[in-house]
Amino acid sequence: MKKLRFYVLAVFTVLTLFSFSNAYAYDSAQKFGRGLAGMTTGFLEIPGNIVKETKAQGAIGVPIGLATGLGMTVTRELVGVYEFLSAPFPVPAGYKPILTPVYPWDYFK
Repeated sequence: MKKLRFYVLAVFTVLTLFSFSNAYAYDSAQKFGRGLAGMTTGFLEIPGNIVKETKAQGAIGVPIGLATGLGMTVTRELVGVYEFLSAPFPVPAGYKPILTPVYPWDYFK
């Protein structure tokens, strides 16, 4: 159990460090981190989209955000795999992120 806590803490520490980077200067390490974050925390798209749609549309945003979040979970995870595997290559130009927000927890800022 202590090992699991250590690994979870280590992963979140690394992901947090990647999220505080300069938003305009992307590099291979950030792309790798975005991919890792997308693959492991893609489920945050569900509550994130519920929050986003509820702020925009009120109570009707809950089912809309849920549906959008379910679809974006798959998208976030597939894009995460792509960014993880293609991290050494500057595609798209300048290692720019494919999805916005860049990290799934950015919905909650």
